[in-house]
Amino acid sequence: MTGTDARHDISARGAGRPEAGAQTVWSRDFALFFVARAVARLGDTMLPVALAAGLLEHGYGAGAVGLAMASTAAAFAGLVVFGGVIADRFSTRRLMIGADLVRLVTQSLAAGLFFAGHVVLWQVCAIGVVNGVAGAVFQPGVASTVPRLAADIQGANGAIRIAESAAQLAGPAVAGLLVGFASPGGVFAAHAATYATSALCLLLLRLPPLPEGARAATGRGMRAFRADLVQGWREFRSRTWLWGVIAVWCLYMIAVWGPTVPLVATEVVQQHGPRAYGLVNSALGAGTVVGGLLALRLRPRRMLRAGALSLFAFFGFPAAVGAGLGVPAMAAGAAVAGAGMSFWGVMWATSVQTQVPPDVLNRIHAYDVAGSLAMMPVGQALAGPAADALGAGHVLLIAAATSLAVAVALLAVPAIRDLVRADAQAH
Repeated sequence: MTGTDARHDISARGAGRPEAGAQTVWSRDFALFFVARAVARLGDTMLPVALAAGLLEHGYGAGAVGLAMASTAAAFAGLVVFGGVIADRFSTRRLMIGADLVRLVTQSLAAGLFFAGHVVLWQVCAIGVVNGVAGAVFQPGVASTVPRLAADIQGANGAIRIAESAAQLAGPAVAGLLVGFASPGGVFAAHAATYATSALCLLLLRLPPLPEGARAATGRGMRAFRADLVQGWREFRSRTWLWGVIAVWCLYMIAVWGPTVPLVATEVVQQHGPRAYGLVNSALGAGTVVGGLLALRLRPRRMLRAGALSLFAFFGFPAAVGAGLGVPAMAAGAAVAGAGMSFWGVMWATSVQTQVPPDVLNRIHAYDVAGSLAMMPVGQALAGPAADALGAGHVLLIAAATSLAVAVALLAVPAIRDLVRADAQAH
């Protein structure tokens, strides 16, 4: 990041955020947002179990599971940038509520399909696309909501990460029980209920108003919309640390996370059953709780450097499954991986929310998310064919090795490893 960028970022940090003397994290409104994020995460972590078990039960394989997951990811990644512009123009709270209500309807429909036993892959993928569109409208507002509710942004991100991690700990286990004792349709019904709960919490939420002049998006029509997109892109590309992480993350998504999610799901479900997969995914959640707790306590001066170092821990998750180790070893690898990913997530989210001016934060976050996830549907869609050609175990071992290369690449970029946290720069 250039010196001009740094001065511009520092001058913008305080706008639209609670004063330093205000309550740092916890308030009624932050608690509502906290619950909304935790409950929504609970449902999201149940979904892979439902898709894997449900599609396998109806005769589909790993490729179908990957495509079903990719349908949501592709729609989300392709449209989230536009969602960022919309979020800078309209009420983020109302947009998030509307997105939750849409997904309440779609997941209720999916539950009906699985309950009826009439499961057609294209219908499941179509529902996934609608969910992805709704997510693209919802997600940009998350980044700008946290700074408006808490002065201690890292603490708020750490608390939300712990809540989401606890949900991830419980979600797969609950999903495994529902699949085992009821049916995949029951998991989809429960997922729909989590969106209803999230929408209710957001409905009760009162966001403090943005300061005058903080909302930069103005004008109407496509020309103004395009101008907002261009401004967001200029802000994004002016920060080397920001686009540098996203560039590296594209490799991570296509070669690591993209294939890991569907292949771990299908491998563990096929070899050990849905309850074992629930256990492994719950271990991942337990690890992310630990990572969130560490992020609450540790305040590294160079946040992205610390976060990149923590990413080395991800190696054990795909490696344990790819090597065909037992369920305890898979769970241990997942727990360590979860801790590393969670710590990185808090460091990254806090860096974006504190280094970027609030008037363009929704758009910057949208470019961040779009770039981060752009390759994930590619990785998910290729997971099945790659597994057919090389074997699922070999693909997972390649993903494990690539995860190490990603951490090294992040540390190799000076703008990333040397970025100083915002409050340290301010002093």
